[in-house]
Amino acid sequence: MLAAALLLLCTLAPLRAADTARQTIAKAIAEEDAEKKTALVKSLAGQTDPQVKPTLSAWKEDLIYLYKAEGSDVIIPVTVTGEKDAEDKQAALRLDDGTPLKDPAGQPLRIIAADFDTAAHDSALRGTMKDVVDLLDLTSPNRKVRLQVISTFGMSQEVDKLPLLQAELAKKTDGTTNRALREALALIQLKDPAPATQLTAVKQLGEMGSIPSRDFLKALHDDPATSPEVKAACLAAQKDIATHLQRVNIVGAGFRGLSKGSILLVAAIGLAITFGLMGVINMAHGELIVVGAYTTYVVQCVFGDGLEFSPFTIAVKLPGLHLTGSALDWYFIAALPLSFLMAAAVGILLERGVIRFLYRRPLESLLATWGVSLILQQVFRLVFGANNVQVYSPTFLSGNWTINDVILGWNRVFVIGFAVLIIYGTHLILTKTSLGLLIRAVMQNRQMAACMGVKTERVNMLTFGFGSGLAGLAGAFLSQIGNVGPALGQDYIVDAFMTVVVGGVGNIMGTVVSALAIGVLDQTLQQILLNPVLGKILVLLGIILFLQWRPAGLFVTKSRSLEG
Repeated sequence: MLAAALLLLCTLAPLRAADTARQTIAKAIAEEDAEKKTALVKSLAGQTDPQVKPTLSAWKEDLIYLYKAEGSDVIIPVTVTGEKDAEDKQAALRLDDGTPLKDPAGQPLRIIAADFDTAAHDSALRGTMKDVVDLLDLTSPNRKVRLQVISTFGMSQEVDKLPLLQAELAKKTDGTTNRALREALALIQLKDPAPATQLTAVKQLGEMGSIPSRDFLKALHDDPATSPEVKAACLAAQKDIATHLQRVNIVGAGFRGLSKGSILLVAAIGLAITFGLMGVINMAHGELIVVGAYTTYVVQCVFGDGLEFSPFTIAVKLPGLHLTGSALDWYFIAALPLSFLMAAAVGILLERGVIRFLYRRPLESLLATWGVSLILQQVFRLVFGANNVQVYSPTFLSGNWTINDVILGWNRVFVIGFAVLIIYGTHLILTKTSLGLLIRAVMQNRQMAACMGVKTERVNMLTFGFGSGLAGLAGAFLSQIGNVGPALGQDYIVDAFMTVVVGGVGNIMGTVVSALAIGVLDQTLQQILLNPVLGKILVLLGIILFLQWRPAGLFVTKSRSLEG
C-alpha cells in the first residue's frame, strides 16, 4: 500500500506547475533557514523569466515590504506602486503574483510603506543575487548587455566566473562576443598561480592586441613572484598591444579627419554656390545655417510636446504630436527638407531685399550681409532666447560601431554619407537639369546669357536660394553634434570661407578636396602633437602659406568671361 502511494506521488509530482520567479522569491523571503533561503535564490539561475532581475533588485534595494494584517500572523511580501495620496498611502501589489493586495472584503488595499519592515538580506545573500543576475545578463539576448557583463567579469578578474565564461564560449557565439569572452578568460587566467597558464594568457592577450589588459600585464610583470619567462612574455605582449594601439589611433584619426572634413564640407557647400559661383561675399551664411538648425529644433518640439515662445512679446504656442520612442525619431527625417526650404526662403528674401543691388560690389555686399547677420542673431535671441537649446539625436544616430577597437560613431558616419549625397545632388542639379544649365550660363557670362533671353535676375534668386538651402541642411546636421544657439553660425563661417578659398573659388570639386584635406590634416596633427590648439594653428599657418603660393586655390576655374 505504501509502495503504491509513493508510486502515485512520483507520477503526479511532474504534473505540478513549477513556481514562477515571483513565487520562488516570495518563498525565499519567508524562509527562515539561511541555507534554504540561499538555495531558493540560486534556483533562479538560468531562468528566462523577465521578473527575476527586477524582483531581486527590489529586494536588494529594500523595496519589498512585509505586510501583516491586524489580528493575523500571516506575512505577505508586497511592493508598492503609483503616486502617494494625501495620507502617504500607495497601492500595494502581492510579490508572489503581482496582483493587488486586498482586504477581507476583496477591495484593493493602500498602505504606508514606511509602517512595515522590509525583506531582510545579508552580504552573502546579496552575493548570491548578484551571481544570478550576472548569469542572466551573460545569457541575455541583448548583445550590449552580454558584452558589458563579460567585460566586467574580465576587468574584475573574478576566478569563480571562469566556468560560466567557458560554458558561454563553447556555444560558439558571434565574433564580437567570442573575442570578448576570450579576452575576459585570459584576464582572469593571469591570476592563476601556474606559470604555464599565465604564459598562455599573456600570449593570447598580446596576439589580440587587448588594450584593457595593459595595466594588468604591467602589474604581472612588476610582481616579484612572476617567473622570468612570464615577465618576458609580458614585455612582448605590451609591445604588440602598443603597436596595435598605434594602428587604432592612426585609423581613428583618419576617420575623425574624414568626418570633420565632411562637416566642413556640409557647412561650406552652400557657400561654394553663393560665394564661389555667384561671387557674393555673404557674411550671413552662418545665420542661414542657424535657420536650418532652429528649424530642426522646432520640428522636434512639434513631434514631441509642442513649443511655446514669445517673439516680439507675442505669445505663440505650437501644439505637439506627443510622439515617443521610434516614432519621435522620425522628426529628423521630416526636418531635413523643411530646413532646406526655410533657409532657402530666408536666402531668397535676403537676395531680393539686399544682395540684388550689390552684385559685382564685393565690399558693399560684405558689409551689408554682415549687418544682416547681426540682425538675424538678434532675431534668434528674441524668438528662442539667448541660451542654447538642445536637439536630441534620434536613436539611429546615437550609437557606434567598434571595429577592431576603432570606434565609428553613427553620427560621424551619417555626416560622411550626408556630405556625399549633397555633393552628388548638387552635381546632378548643376549638370543634368535646365536650371543648372541656366545657372552655369549666367555665372560664366551674365551679359551674354541676358542677350540670349535668360532671365538673369530670376536665375540669381534661385541660385542664391539653392545655396542658402544647402546651408540649412548643414544646420540640420550640425544640430546633432552640438547645442543650437544664436551664435552657432559664427563657429563655422570662417572655416567655410577658408575651405572654399583653398579649394578654388567657383570650383565645387575643389571645395570637396579642400574640406577633406583640411579635416584629415587637422586631426592628424592633433594626434601627432597631442595638442589640439597647436594643431589648429599649424593648419591655419599651412593654409596661409599655401595661398601665398597658389592664391587661386587648388583648382583654378577657367572662364571666357570678360566681366570685371
